[in-house]
Amino acid sequence: MATRSTAAKKPGGDDRKVVAKNRRARHEFHILDTYEAGMALVGTEVKSLRGGTVTISDAYVQINNGRAELIGMTIPQYAFGNINNHQTDRTRALLLHKKEIEELTVHVTRKGNTIVPLQIYFTGGKAKLEIAVAKGKDKGDKRQAIAERDTQRQMARDLKQRDY
Repeated sequence: MATRSTAAKKPGGDDRKVVAKNRRARHEFHILDTYEAGMALVGTEVKSLRGGTVTISDAYVQINNGRAELIGMTIPQYAFGNINNHQTDRTRALLLHKKEIEELTVHVTRKGNTIVPLQIYFTGGKAKLEIAVAKGKDKGDKRQAIAERDTQRQMARDLKQRDY
């Protein structure tokens, strides 16, 4: 039995090409747990995704009848597509194991928890979505995070000036 050659793989392993990040999710939510999910895409959606013009800031994941669905993600139509171009705002099925869907269902039934997408990336030629179980932040939490970020920046500036 022949083994597959690893010469084509990059050293270091992780060959992700990030297409889109949801920076707003980390600002508005406490991230509790993350999962990797495949996406069921049709037609020209993959070509349009590779272009990097996808919007996931308003998207969320909903679990219906044991299926995870991504709602609110916008993939614009492919510029060179024909009349068979895809719909931009359709509900897309997520590909997860049954056990993962059950875990997500348990998390979401708790009050205040939701599932949000964090980033879309390609790995091994397949489009993947990193989703997270998250809990909403209060205004005070957001202000505190901004204040901490400002103090970190100020400390970095002070250290940089000290080196000169």
